Amino acid sequence: MGLNMTKEPRRFFIAGQELQTPQQSPGLYLVSTPIGNLRDITIRALETLAGADVIACEDTRVTRKLLDHYGIATSLTPYHEHNAASVRPKLLARIAAGEAVALVSDAGTPMISDPGYKLVRAAHEAGHAVTSLPGPSALLAALTNAGLPTDRFFFEGFLPAKASQRAARIGELARIPATLVLFESGPRLADALSALASGLGDRPAAVCRELTKLHEEVRRDTLPALARDYAQGLETRGEIVIVIAPPDESEAPPDPDQLDEIIRNSLARLSLKDAVSEIAQSTGVPRREVYQRALALAKEK
Repeated sequence: MGLNMTKEPRRFFIAGQELQTPQQSPGLYLVSTPIGNLRDITIRALETLAGADVIACEDTRVTRKLLDHYGIATSLTPYHEHNAASVRPKLLARIAAGEAVALVSDAGTPMISDPGYKLVRAAHEAGHAVTSLPGPSALLAALTNAGLPTDRFFFEGFLPAKASQRAARIGELARIPATLVLFESGPRLADALSALASGLGDRPAAVCRELTKLHEEVRRDTLPALARDYAQGLETRGEIVIVIAPPDESEAPPDPDQLDEIIRNSLARLSLKDAVSEIAQSTGVPRREVYQRALALAKEK
């Protein structure tokens, strides 16, 4: 018999006032938590965290600070990329036994750059109820603050760490007709901005750091200017989101016929290797795609 058969109310506190909530019904609850400011949490999220039988979280120390702030006594269990395979069946078994399991990330909305989707998929496949509670998101907070188009955007997450892989991925991103949103860490920020400036050119962008926190900072400029400023030692501590304007129509990648013409002209004056490098850099077309087409045209010639 699951723990939810007992209907004792659970407690939590807001501004010193004690509130009560019943235990949650069996199922998986995806709860968004603050990205910095602990007050950025919904009452429904607090009710769910207090009424759950267990909270699965990335780092129990981080989540415990939030629970302590609101006087929530629900037990915690670690669930992250290193233990997910072994912990996931245990969480599903608890739901099957009638318990309510809440899933949180260290900050923001679960499933955004974390491994939680596998648990959600497994819960659906097992026929368990899955409830998503919307709330804070660094992605949306940065997007709305950046002052760039929001009607269409593409979330990339983190760029590859290796320079060659990062450059190749930026070449692919250059072709996307939407505002780009990326996560980045402080130690990698200057190099990432330099690579983005090289691959995307003079696009407007914003670096959003420590959103909702005491030292919140949003810097807006072109990618080359931001790359230069951060290379000279601007503060990079904290959580960082980069938002980049979509390409102008003039930056749109060439269509197949135009690409073939560009390749033919380049092959007339350069080696295959040099032609591919030049074209990939100037057009934003992935190097592999340029190479394959250049190879085919060279053979035809």
